[in-house]
Amino acid sequence: MYQRKFPWGSDKRYNDYSAYFRERFEGRVQKISLDAGFTCPNRDGSKGAGGCTYCNNNSFNPDYCRIEQNIAAQVVKGIAFFSAKYPSMRYLAYFQAYSNTYAPVDILRQSYEEALRHPEVIGLVIATRPDCLSDEVLNLLTEFSERCYVSIELGVESFREETLRRISRGHTAQESIEAIHRIAARKFDNCVHLILGLPGEDHVDFIAHAKAISALPVQSVKLHQLQIHKGTQMAREYRDNPSAYNLFELDQYAELVVRFLENLTPSVSIQRFVSSAPAGMVIGPNWGLKNFEFIAKVDKLMIAKDSWQGKEC
Repeated sequence: MYQRKFPWGSDKRYNDYSAYFRERFEGRVQKISLDAGFTCPNRDGSKGAGGCTYCNNNSFNPDYCRIEQNIAAQVVKGIAFFSAKYPSMRYLAYFQAYSNTYAPVDILRQSYEEALRHPEVIGLVIATRPDCLSDEVLNLLTEFSERCYVSIELGVESFREETLRRISRGHTAQESIEAIHRIAARKFDNCVHLILGLPGEDHVDFIAHAKAISALPVQSVKLHQLQIHKGTQMAREYRDNPSAYNLFELDQYAELVVRFLENLTPSVSIQRFVSSAPAGMVIGPNWGLKNFEFIAKVDKLMIAKDSWQGKEC
C-alpha cells in the first residue's frame, strides 16, 4: 500500500517532535524536571502578585521535583525514576517551575552548572517568560550552548493582548514576538507554550495563534488545553461565573487540534497536545485520558479527514 510522505519526511500527519529528538540525539534522552526555587516578576511584586490567574505549579511538578532538595539531589532522584526501565538513557536538566532565567546571572550559572555536574546530564531545557530574557542571560546561555545542548521553552500562552491582560500574564504579545526573535538569533532550540481555551477566546483566535507561530522563527510548540486547577484565581473566577468559560469536551478539543495543525506551517514540530495534572487538583476538564491515547485520537481523526499539518497554510 502506498504511504504518503509529508514535508517532514514521514507518513505521520504532523511534524512529531520525537522524530527530531531521535535524530538530534543518539539513543534515548529524557527531560528531568527541576525546581531551582526561582520566582517570576508577577509573583514577587515587580509586575504583580499572585501570578497568572491559571497558575498552580504543583499541577505539573513530579514527586521527585521538590524545592526542599537541592538541584543535585533532584537530578539523582529523577534519574532513578527513569533509569530502571532504560538503564542507558541520558538526560536533559529541565528547569521547569516558574521563570528559570529570573535571577542574577551568577545564581543562574551556579544552578545550571549544578545540574550539569551529573555525568548523565547532557544539556539544559530552560522554561521562562518573554520578559525575563536580558542580553546578559542570553549571553550566559550562549556560553552553555558551546559545550552542551540548550533549549528555551517560552511561556507565550496567547498572542491576544486582551487575553494576556485578563489572565494577569504581565507581558505583552509584542514582548513574546521580540523574545522569539532574540532566542532564534542565538541558535538555541526553542519551544513556545500556548493555552487553547482561555476565557474570551474562540476558534478564530486559536487559528490566529497558529498563523502567528507560523510567521515566527519557532522550532516547536507545546499545546495545553485550558484546565482549571484548584487553588488558583481562575478557580475562584470560574466558581463565581462559570458561563465565562467554555471548557472543551474531549472530541471538541481533538477537532480543534486538527484545525490548529492544518493552519500551522510544516516546519514547526509538535512536542505536546495536552496538559495533565493530578486528578485531585483539576476542577475541569478531566478527561481521564493519557497523552498517548489522545495522540492516537488525533492520528485517527486526521486520517479520517485526510488532514495534515500545514494543509491550510
